This record gives sequence, C-alpha cells and structure tokens, in this order.
Amino acid sequence: MIRKLDLRTGNPVWTAYRAPRIPSTRLTRDIRTDVLVVGMGISGAMIAEALSCDGHDVVVIDRRGPMKGSTAATTALVQYEIDQPLTRLTRMIGKGKAEAAWRRSRLAIANLSGHLDELGIRCDKHPRPSLLLAGTVLGAEGLRAEAEARRAAGIAAEYLTRGELRGRFGIDRAGAILSLDNLAVDPRKMTAGFHLAVQRRGARYHSPVEATTFSFSQSGVEVGTREGPVISTRHVVLATGYELASIAPPKGHRVVSTWAIATKPQRSALWPSEAFIWEASDPYLYMRALPDGRVICGGEDEDFQDEAARDALIDKKTALISRKLGRLLPYLDPTPEFAWTGSFGTTATGLPIIAKVPRHPRIHAVMGYGGNGITFSRMATEMIRTDLAGGRDADAALFAFPE
Repeated sequence: MIRKLDLRTGNPVWTAYRAPRIPSTRLTRDIRTDVLVVGMGISGAMIAEALSCDGHDVVVIDRRGPMKGSTAATTALVQYEIDQPLTRLTRMIGKGKAEAAWRRSRLAIANLSGHLDELGIRCDKHPRPSLLLAGTVLGAEGLRAEAEARRAAGIAAEYLTRGELRGRFGIDRAGAILSLDNLAVDPRKMTAGFHLAVQRRGARYHSPVEATTFSFSQSGVEVGTREGPVISTRHVVLATGYELASIAPPKGHRVVSTWAIATKPQRSALWPSEAFIWEASDPYLYMRALPDGRVICGGEDEDFQDEAARDALIDKKTALISRKLGRLLPYLDPTPEFAWTGSFGTTATGLPIIAKVPRHPRIHAVMGYGGNGITFSRMATEMIRTDLAGGRDADAALFAFPE
C-alpha cells in the first residue's frame, strides 16, 4: 500500500511552459515484466530509461498519471551541493564517507548533463554557477572553512569576501562560496524526455494504477493493484517520492513542506551569470532564473503536518518569500505571478536512501531526497542499474536504510 498524499498545491510556474504529453493506458489484465517501476515522476523516468536501455522489459505505473505528482513542484536547482555542508556532514558520518558522498553527487551532475545531450532531450539545460551565502548555519568563517574542506576533497570552491561578493554580484552578505558546473533545467520537459525514450524502446505505461500488495517467491514479486490485475515482475523499484510504500521502513525519514514563488519576466534585472543563490541557513532561501527572465524563489521550509495546514500557509509564506527576495536583490521586482507549495522527504544527514528494502531484496526504494531530488535521482539510477546487472556500487553503503 502506498501512502496517499496531496503532493503539491497552487500554481507552479512550470505549467506556463509546454512539455510533451506522455501517453499511458489503463491496466485491464494481468501482465508480466522484468522490472516494475512505481512512479512516473523524475526518479521513475530516469530509472526506467536506464533499465530499458540495458535491455530489461519495463512496466511503469502511477496512481495519478505521468508527471502529476511532485515533478511540477520542484524548483529545479540541479546542484551537487548537498543540503548538509561538507564540514557538518563530516562531523556526522566521518571525513571519508562525507567526501565520497559529495564527490558522488558532483559526478551525478556531470553524468546527467552528458546523458541529456546523448538522448537529445531539449529541456532548457544550462550550466550554472552557485552562490552559497553566509547565514545562520555557516557564517563567513564557517564558509571559509567549508571552501577549504571542499578543495581538500578535490571539489572546486572559491570563497568570496563581503567586498568581492558585492563587487561581482551586487549582494551584501558577510561572505559566500562560489561553485561551478551545476545545471538549470525545465523539470517537466526533462522528465517527459526520459519517459518518451523509455516508450520508444517498448516499455509499457499504465495509469491510473495503484500498487496495493506485494507477495514474494524465489523468482519474483506479485504486485496486486487496486484496479484488480496483478503484475508479475522480477524486480520492483519504488520511485514514489515521499509517498512511502508501507513495505519501506520510515526510520530516519521525515517529510518537509516548502513554498515557492515565480516573478514576472525581467531579464534586464537579473544578476551576473544567473547563478543559483542559496543560504547557509536553516531554513534557507534559494533562487534561480528562468530563460525568459522570471525568478523562482523558495524556502521557509517546515516539518510537514498535513496538507490542509501546509496549504493554509501559502499566502503568508508567499508574502514572506517575496519580501526576502526583495531585500536580497533590491533591483528585482519580487511580486509573485506564480505561487505554490509542495512536500518532500529528507533525512538527518541530507543523504538519500537508495537501497533494497530490508528482507525484500527484489524491491528497491529511493527516498529522502531533500533539496537535491534531481541529482539524487541520477545517483539512484546509477546504483540500481549496477545492482540489477549483478554488480555492487562502490558507494552503496552510504545510502543504505538506517539500522
């Protein structure tokens, strides 16, 4: 059984831009397949594409339909910088593991960019630098130490003083870290591109279909559906975001709500290099520009209570985010033309869970993505692909279920 939740509310800016339609059909009879992917969002699309490329027979289902969950709620700052700074993550899990997680995240960005080019997916992909501003978690000296730690791990990072930050970007903060080689994308166009590549290889897409039961044998899994038909499969991948299946243990996983706005187009007012901007604070503010000059700004995260409580805060959070954007970048018009809210899963370390479900080695779960959903989706794709090919990913232990 999958936990049912209202994943987003409001008017996400991505609905203003056309994305390809992904066809799917109803499931009317029992079927068999090599791999069943549950979820037609970003993670499901990437994983299904990789596994179909490897020659697996793939079926993808979703209880709503293609891209009707959290996909449109993302702000799509595709960064390798994990929510948990390297220096703090080191204190949590040790230097070697923390550095390995950060390096794997950076590799995922490069691999994703190259694969989008290889598949010819047109999703407004642009390389972007990133500015991490001094805040309540890391001040100027903390950021200086963070930049040094990243460089020691082989990850490029430039520390900017207050004067350098003001001179180069027109932002007045005590300091910042400048990073390179992150990605801006349109998440709906990107996700649709992956799904269409999967369908060209003959994969079957069925929705609305809700997985309700999982029964096991030596050779596979029988997945019962609310609609009646049974899907017999060798492997299952649960790519359902924070709508966790009851079979996946929730330990170490919590749900957070976030809010976001998008302004009118204003290209002449954008900051240099259109860098991603975010704060070393908790909660942090984050922003990016779109190709037409709109600015997306989000943040004010809170622990999820329920959909009604989250949605009731849209007006208050929208006004607060708009004011903060205006204070940080006073040359912008921060008036929202779009406002929305959504929720996501996260963990204490900021690292995702990408692993076989305990005691069920034929079921993989991908969850706890935090603010790096697209980046971690790529990592999950690589790890699950390796596992189904009979290998063992070198970083698998970093992303296991908590004991």
